[in-house]
Amino acid sequence: MPPEPCLSVVMPCFNEATTVLEVVKVVLESPWVNEVVIVDDGSTDGTRDLLATIDHDQVTILLHEENQGKGAALRTGFSRATQPYVIVQDADLEYDPADYGRLLEPLVDDRSDVVYGSRFISDRPHRVFYYWHSVGNHLLTTMSNMATNLNLTDMETCYKAFRLEVLQSFTLSENRFGIEPEMTARVAAGRWRVFEVGISYSGRTYEEGKKIGWKDGFSAIRCILKYAVIARRDVRKAGGPAN
Repeated sequence: MPPEPCLSVVMPCFNEATTVLEVVKVVLESPWVNEVVIVDDGSTDGTRDLLATIDHDQVTILLHEENQGKGAALRTGFSRATQPYVIVQDADLEYDPADYGRLLEPLVDDRSDVVYGSRFISDRPHRVFYYWHSVGNHLLTTMSNMATNLNLTDMETCYKAFRLEVLQSFTLSENRFGIEPEMTARVAAGRWRVFEVGISYSGRTYEEGKKIGWKDGFSAIRCILKYAVIARRDVRKAGGPAN
């Protein structure tokens, strides 16, 4: 029996004209999906013209007039999500919506409140990607784990799935890629149950449109330190033990 559609897919989008329509098509094929909220973050490559051709009652398209960053686009998209579960989906072809079922299983079974899709614990197919990117990812994940006392293997993963009430329990503030460590710190501070499952991955090269770079790594370190302090403060205010 197919699953009950119960998922809001929030898709931040910036200059993804070569992939966005294919990603939307594949996402809508998932039996889990009830709605897709696409936030175009000031694209200038024709992505907006392509989005304007989408006529589907499950798709909502929101526009930022200027590029503000992935974090800002996620905040806009999260504010419009209505389903019991919410997942982040990039508008490229690096992450496969066929993994939605394994990501949602711990949520639907009420074993978890948040699920991270890890590219590093999976036996699923994945494209070999930049060595120094993987080193940087492991470093940032380790620093985040030290700050939050979680034991993640892939803090920077796109695939993060939440119960809607988790997202409604905190306010996000980062505009760019610092949103990843911020979300992780907020989740840890809220003492939400976190699971990790393996996913497939087909990483892009910079020639193919990959956008994250070394400057984003330094920004992530700043955010890990910043939100570690904020998370501990919020825990103390709530009367819980700091990590």
